[in-house]
Amino acid sequence: MTIDLVDYEEKVKKAVQVFWSSRYIAKQKQVESGNADQGERAGVTAGKNMDSFVDLIIDIIKANGLGNAEIYKNRSVLSLPGYFRPTKLWDIIVIHKGELIAAIELKSQAGPSFGNNFNNRAEEAIGSSHDFWTAYREGAFVNSLSHL
Repeated sequence: MTIDLVDYEEKVKKAVQVFWSSRYIAKQKQVESGNADQGERAGVTAGKNMDSFVDLIIDIIKANGLGNAEIYKNRSVLSLPGYFRPTKLWDIIVIHKGELIAAIELKSQAGPSFGNNFNNRAEEAIGSSHDFWTAYREGAFVNSLSHL
């Protein structure tokens, strides 16, 4: 079976442009307000930098056999139970026929402190994975999808 990448070359190009322009716009807004975060953080804290990548992932999911799946990206319904923490927010949740198919979180990595940033992202990914699978093993997902 061939995977349909839904013209990803153009969509990735657009997503990268949106990523950098949204960072720039967020930083400018903070500077104009007089409340700018330190360094590169000013362009990151607005939280919309990855939205075009989320849309691309959803397009790929829909084009590859899950067109009828319930796909959530609205922040108010993206919480799933954790084990070491009560809940975890995700960027995308995919449910098909009442079953959780995917919980996806996107992280960007840009800026001068690549090594430290990379270590932090690795720790977050490992920690989220361990928390997710422990919650699953311990039965935290029973009836937990009813809020979606």
